[in-house]
Amino acid sequence: MAQSRSNYLRLLPIVVFAVIAGFFAMALRSGDPSLLPSTLVGKPVPKTTFPPIEGLEVTAGKLEPGFTSGDLAKGKISVVNFWASWCVPCVDEHPMIERLKEASGVDIYGINYKDQASAARRFLGRYGNPFTAVGTDADGRAAIDWGVYGTPETFVVNGKGDVIYKHVGPITEDSLKSKLLPIIEKARTEASAASGS
Repeated sequence: MAQSRSNYLRLLPIVVFAVIAGFFAMALRSGDPSLLPSTLVGKPVPKTTFPPIEGLEVTAGKLEPGFTSGDLAKGKISVVNFWASWCVPCVDEHPMIERLKEASGVDIYGINYKDQASAARRFLGRYGNPFTAVGTDADGRAAIDWGVYGTPETFVVNGKGDVIYKHVGPITEDSLKSKLLPIIEKARTEASAASGS
């Protein structure tokens, strides 16, 4: 009897670990990353400056200047997308960024996250540059201020510079149609009503 009790006690930590691991596995599989909370929604974008990607040309001989948080508060709805050349989901998402720009007509600002300039330039050269402006967050400091969990992440910003929506993970066909485009359209309607036009 003492022997069997001793065997049960030895197995108890393994059983407890297996149960906890099972709960974590279920949560990871069934969880929607876009439902992660964001403390920025409803608040102004953090005061940040995104320096240019070294050597990135907008047109032949004209370098991309980067942008600041002030560029996101000039009366137009905009989208901010954190991406990286080493991020596999960012490659998958890139055509959706192009489609978002075409379907919504909003300015899209790209933030290259913890990347090498040469790799970022190659990425945009290969897949296209749908961004109105592109800046870099080489050390990841701005991403912390923005509450970024990982790339890709996308923010919709109203004309006053307030974050109105955060999308975690790659944009898909479904999230483009069911979330991003309706949110952008709603923000346009509200801005139009507020201005009296």
